[in-house]
Amino acid sequence: MPTAEIITIGTELLLGEIQDTNTRFLARALRDLGIDLYRTTTIGDNEERIAAVIREALARCQIIITTGGLGPTVDDPTRQAVARALGVELDFIPELWQQIEQRILTRYGRQPSPNNMRQAWIPRGAIPVSNPVGTAPAFICESGQACIASLPGVPREMEYLYENAIVPYLKQRYRLTGLIKARVLHTAGVGESQIDEWIGDLELLANPTVGLLAHPGQCDIRITAKAGSLDEADRMIAEVEAVLRERCGEAVYGADSDTLESTVFTKLARHGWTMAAYENNLHGELLTRLSGAGLPPSLVEVGESACPAEDLSARAAALAERAGVDVALAVSLCPGEDRQNLSLALRTPAGLLHSERSYGGPPQLGASWAVHSALDFLRRNL
Repeated sequence: MPTAEIITIGTELLLGEIQDTNTRFLARALRDLGIDLYRTTTIGDNEERIAAVIREALARCQIIITTGGLGPTVDDPTRQAVARALGVELDFIPELWQQIEQRILTRYGRQPSPNNMRQAWIPRGAIPVSNPVGTAPAFICESGQACIASLPGVPREMEYLYENAIVPYLKQRYRLTGLIKARVLHTAGVGESQIDEWIGDLELLANPTVGLLAHPGQCDIRITAKAGSLDEADRMIAEVEAVLRERCGEAVYGADSDTLESTVFTKLARHGWTMAAYENNLHGELLTRLSGAGLPPSLVEVGESACPAEDLSARAAALAERAGVDVALAVSLCPGEDRQNLSLALRTPAGLLHSERSYGGPPQLGASWAVHSALDFLRRNL
């Protein structure tokens, strides 16, 4: 099975002026084809450095996909860089120029400028790829068993050309028949180190693979299977998932698109209960999460004050009475000397619960951690 690398090109990416969404799209798309992706690189608009990165990638993998640098201006150097990496000249392709002329006439109602002619030059021997959704043609170069597919940086154009030109090419050239499928289990209330202690041996599996990704207050477990068919991948994932769920128990609250708030609302609906919430010093994050899951914003009270010397349990009980709901959650995050302190209170038809927790991570992540912790506290006690 071939391996791949992605090279995103553009000084604006390095300067943080635009966000790189192309790498995420291509990484998932290559995964779905069953192609292993071992490295991604972002590099500025410099012909020499781009050529060096391409030569390095050619020594490691069979499929290189570049995005960006195919425009008509002097600072669009991808064509020249690929040619330089392969040691070939650029050739002018009249058919590409005709397509560019027609597209600019049709789309913009004007004649193309002399600069646009740059886009009709591609490395010698390259396979031209017409771009029906933009003005920048793409191309594919072959070098032994390897190939370089150079695509525009505009996401809509890149995605269209990848799906309609690059995928058919890759399937034919490399006889691709397999696929890679991933499933993500979400856990809350336990740390990454605890999860690792429970499932460390499974993280050594070769296929499916198991990996961890930590977030403030949450840890994801990714299961990735490489198989010849979707049914086979599903079977492989299900076997490992069953073991993971058994070992992690109640810490697992969902999978893939499940969220803590959606899990909470599923439980509330099962009981036929309504809820309200109060947050303090969370900067509206709890309000955003609960409102996004369907709770009317009017049922979430927001406070921004120093550590209130109040009884959160009493506040939760009063909120339930005032709002006329079955469940009320009160959450307050307060700064400490070295740690942030979280107070939680929950009123349900079964009674009142209170919990105190602390967070010693980066202060800017404290509110996110607190919201995850509060929703998990709510989930476990409904």
